[in-house]
Amino acid sequence: MLTLPQILSFAVIALMMAAFIWGRFRYDLVAALALLTALAAGVVPFDRAFSGFSDDIVIIVGSALLVSAGVARSGIMEYVLQRYAPDVASVRGQLALLVVTVAVLSAFVKNIGALAIMIPIAFQFARRSGISPSTFLMPMAFASLLGGLMTQVGTSPNIVVSRLRGELTGTPFTMFDFTPVGLALTAAGVVFLVLFYWLVPQRQRQEVALHEALDIKDYAAEVEVGKDSAVVDRPLAELLKIAAGDSVITSILRAGGLRIAPLPDAILRAGDIVLIEGSHEALDRLVAQAKLSLGDSRRPTRDQDGDIEVLATEAVVGERSSLIGWSAKRLALYDRFNVNLLAVSRKGERLDQRLGAIAFRLGDVVVLQGDRKALPEFLREFGLLPLAERPLLLGSARRGLVPVLILAAAMGSTALGLLPVQIAFFAAALAMVLFRVIPTREIYAAVDGPILVMLAALIPVSDSLRSTGATDVLASWLADLGRSLPGYGSLALILVAAMAVTPFLNNAATVLVMAPIAAGFAANLHYRPEAFLMAVAIGAGCDFLTPIGHQCNTLVMGPGGYRFSDYPRLGLPLSFLVIVVAVPMLMLVWPLK
Repeated sequence: MLTLPQILSFAVIALMMAAFIWGRFRYDLVAALALLTALAAGVVPFDRAFSGFSDDIVIIVGSALLVSAGVARSGIMEYVLQRYAPDVASVRGQLALLVVTVAVLSAFVKNIGALAIMIPIAFQFARRSGISPSTFLMPMAFASLLGGLMTQVGTSPNIVVSRLRGELTGTPFTMFDFTPVGLALTAAGVVFLVLFYWLVPQRQRQEVALHEALDIKDYAAEVEVGKDSAVVDRPLAELLKIAAGDSVITSILRAGGLRIAPLPDAILRAGDIVLIEGSHEALDRLVAQAKLSLGDSRRPTRDQDGDIEVLATEAVVGERSSLIGWSAKRLALYDRFNVNLLAVSRKGERLDQRLGAIAFRLGDVVVLQGDRKALPEFLREFGLLPLAERPLLLGSARRGLVPVLILAAAMGSTALGLLPVQIAFFAAALAMVLFRVIPTREIYAAVDGPILVMLAALIPVSDSLRSTGATDVLASWLADLGRSLPGYGSLALILVAAMAVTPFLNNAATVLVMAPIAAGFAANLHYRPEAFLMAVAIGAGCDFLTPIGHQCNTLVMGPGGYRFSDYPRLGLPLSFLVIVVAVPMLMLVWPLK
């Protein structure tokens, strides 16, 4: 018989899941209400109410989001994309590249680390194809879970179940004992994800910021081809290839005032000035990948009080602006005001002059770079109307390989067992800030607060199943049911049970709860325990139905704009596929008798 606390714990979980699926309220609010309900029902003690905020999972997810944002800002992903996958144009081809790469990486490093390093590439592919990143992010998260099944270090359940096998039999699982079954599951899962990715709804982030309504695609800017540029002494066609149609080359200016038509076979020389047009994101990618110098390459300098925070901002030339009729060169904008003009957009007109020579008109949109503290006063003084603030990478300082080296150090230290994953990624996130990879003003936007609040609130609610003894009741029900099933049915039962429990416990806790049950279950039926222990590890590592059972699913929820009910659309058929493939493979590799 169920006790009253167990009934209440099940009821709170059921109501919470129903609210998630209904989707009327935002997920962090639902989680917070579930926590208050559990406290009122007495299934979560008061002194455990906020224990989730110190849980490792919250630290891992927040840190991984910050690290991923740092890698995205570095520009290195754009270079990798252009260098090694320049011709992958179809959505299915891009998805195949992403899921295969994530799955292979996840076999050797923590799957959340592998996912974090590939998220910026997914956003690049999405921009290139004109689709929502949600098309890629959920399949990538699922691929990272599958890839983690292939080795002992790929995911936490494998590590925990290996230790438990050692305690039960005296011989723990080794690094590649997981590979035969894990590889089969990964191969089948990757094929499924590539073929049926259309099951994922195209979502936008649930909260669209005001700045995302801006759509200025015709900024004119000028860049200089330096001696170290990737396109120096190369035909313009190579620069056009990097632009990939997102930017337009309008003219080439050479020493002595010679203007060269932007024909594909024109050879670019050191010192050439190239006039380009495009959105600020496209201009930034072109500058970063081709190693060009933007404008006159002068950045606002330090003042007498020390270092300044340099940023770029967009503004409109208003009707009372004193800039009208003047150019940046005549004003000596940099020398007098420590402000750079990076780009100009004029509606309905293509600008083919040097940037400093353009005379400003009413309605022009300009990108200015300067001291964050001094820019507002400059805009006010010259009658410029600031647009809604949005992150602009154009003209920002890049840290090259620094963020990638930070991420590699974090993943390497966890793979070698030098540091726990939460410590490694927290240190990596802090390093991103210390090395100024991410400006301090963007830190908390990158961390995605609603996701962390949801996780922190759900951890004590989910733990109530264990603390009230509800999981023990489920275990006894399983044992009674399994005695009437054949061997493959018993194995499938343990696998399904582990998959069902994982959304309510974290995956490592699922193994700790389910593995002893599975081993005792096998002993009662006179089976060897290995296949059942493996089934627990697979079930605990394969939560495809919710965003809360594994941190990889949680990591993509905010960036992908997913709803709770989106996960089963792709995850439910994938879960059936895992069961169908895993049971016979387990019986083949780890015989029951």
